[in-house]
Amino acid sequence: MIDDCLFCKLAAGDIPATIVRETDRLVAFRDIAPQARVHVLVIPRDHYADIGALAAADPQLAGELAAAAAAIAEAEGVGGGWRLVFNTGEDAGQTVFHVHGHVLGGGVLRGLA
Repeated sequence: MIDDCLFCKLAAGDIPATIVRETDRLVAFRDIAPQARVHVLVIPRDHYADIGALAAADPQLAGELAAAAAAIAEAEGVGGGWRLVFNTGEDAGQTVFHVHGHVLGGGVLRGLA
């Protein structure tokens, strides 16, 4: 855990969140500023700065994160159409530098593909 990392603290239970799924390696919770009807963040409990760092260090965990996102989309009722988005770096809009996948769905999603 990184002491000043918001998502490390959340994964440790030090910061409250609306948890929708968790395993020994992942936590998924509702975004506090949703951009779609369904907007859930999926994070590993261990700290990795971004998806590239996670994929390089632990490809199996990266796969688990993707599988969890699919299960969440199905459980949230958007299995027929959803997005999994990773912002990587400041230029892409990443503001918390702990890898997190945004599961977005519910209605027609417009914007970047």
